[in-house]
Amino acid sequence: MLPELTPTMTHMPPEPNVSGWRQNVAMTEPYRASLSGPSVSGPSLSGPSLSGPSLSWASLTTPVGPVSVGASAAGVAQVRYGAATLAPGGDGPGSELAETARRQLTEYFSGRRREFDLPLDWSSTAGPQREVLRILAESVGYGQTIRYGQLASRAGLTAADDTVPARAVGKIMGSNPIPVIVPCHRVLASDGLGGYSGGAGVEVKRWLLILEGSLPPTLDWQPMGASA
Repeated sequence: MLPELTPTMTHMPPEPNVSGWRQNVAMTEPYRASLSGPSVSGPSLSGPSLSGPSLSWASLTTPVGPVSVGASAAGVAQVRYGAATLAPGGDGPGSELAETARRQLTEYFSGRRREFDLPLDWSSTAGPQREVLRILAESVGYGQTIRYGQLASRAGLTAADDTVPARAVGKIMGSNPIPVIVPCHRVLASDGLGGYSGGAGVEVKRWLLILEGSLPPTLDWQPMGASA
């Protein structure tokens, strides 16, 4: 059993993400307006970003390594593989929510939670990226999986600039700012697991799918202790 880190709070801003694939989704005009915005570059999942609005952060230890969660007043905005690296700060507007998210993530990694009850801050996403991630979060539950192409069809993505919709979905999954809570690990390639950009990569994806019962456990798979 791995011990859980003592919760730490810091204030770190999120990085923006990639968007810009064509989409054919029926939306009302107010919702379409909420998805508009310029295309921007995607974040690394290896550490906190250093620009934009500040977040309050909390950390936990899991069988796949340290995980950090950052929250604003609007909701959870970032989940990162790796401990928060900035010095702890004072209480911010998202500090209580960051601690709630830390507790729920601990329950998830311990096998005691199958759904997250958390508001999400989508402000670092835009356009098709935001829509695809929303559809993923709302329609692919614990223990379920979906193929890249199937999610592209569900989201109404069409080819653009010689980019196959399934490949566009793969890029969106790689730029997901809220992994685990927005479950990009449940999106698979047509011929296998596909990639994963967090932590140790595809082995983290495999561990999460085993936890949820989507894959049989390997000989070296270790669950998280229930008392963590």
